[in-house]
Amino acid sequence: MDCIEALVLGLIQGLTEYLPVSSSGHLAIGSALFGIQGEENLTFTIMVHVATVLSTLVILWKEVDWIFKGLFKFQMNDETKYFLNIVVSMIPVGIVGVFFNDAVEDVFGSGLMIVGAMLVLTSVLLAFSYYAKPRQKEKISLRDAFIIGLAQACAVMPGLSRSGSTIATGLLLGNKKEKLAQFSFLMVIPPILGEALLDVVKAMKGEAVSAGIDTLPLIVGFVAAFVSGCLACKWMINIVKKGKLIYFAIYCAIAGVVTMLFSL
Repeated sequence: MDCIEALVLGLIQGLTEYLPVSSSGHLAIGSALFGIQGEENLTFTIMVHVATVLSTLVILWKEVDWIFKGLFKFQMNDETKYFLNIVVSMIPVGIVGVFFNDAVEDVFGSGLMIVGAMLVLTSVLLAFSYYAKPRQKEKISLRDAFIIGLAQACAVMPGLSRSGSTIATGLLLGNKKEKLAQFSFLMVIPPILGEALLDVVKAMKGEAVSAGIDTLPLIVGFVAAFVSGCLACKWMINIVKKGKLIYFAIYCAIAGVVTMLFSL
């Protein structure tokens, strides 16, 4: 992997982690186009995922600070309830990641046909959430947090957008757009870090984690993912507030169909 490829893939990861178009699907497409695979791709994936977590912390630092300040008051306040919602939302994806991750990879793999089909499914979810008009709730409940977490667990399939699935599910449940995007991005931080840790363990079982890719492309990809992640995170929060998800539904439908045709 050279610096240009790292720059492009880093930008793809940073933008698509927050935009509801599937970062894993777009990374798989980009890696296939560049002919990047195996351990080289795994190492790079770990780095850009960590970069996007850092971009989330930067953009949503006020919310993160608010949560932790409330937690250390050691009482059942709004901050503690919000934190509990995040914990509950992590349960489904935690179970899938620890016990069924290898099975999911074996069944679905990372073939472009699966990626294309899941992009089309993402399009359907976004379209449903755009046209549905449920009663708006003031706060995200524990029940809704768990259901949104189930949507996140389903998004381990390559091509099914994590942010698209969680935001669409939350909207269909009647949660306010203003609160949902922030919750969706904050709830994804622990699973992304956990996924990166599992990838590190997987890489270390093979050979050195840094094998297969030079340091400079890793740095370029990391910086590109971080900067584009910051921009996309802020942009996506505004998009959700304005209810413009239908445009991403159209994009995912086109991208999914083209990907499936390309894989034939």
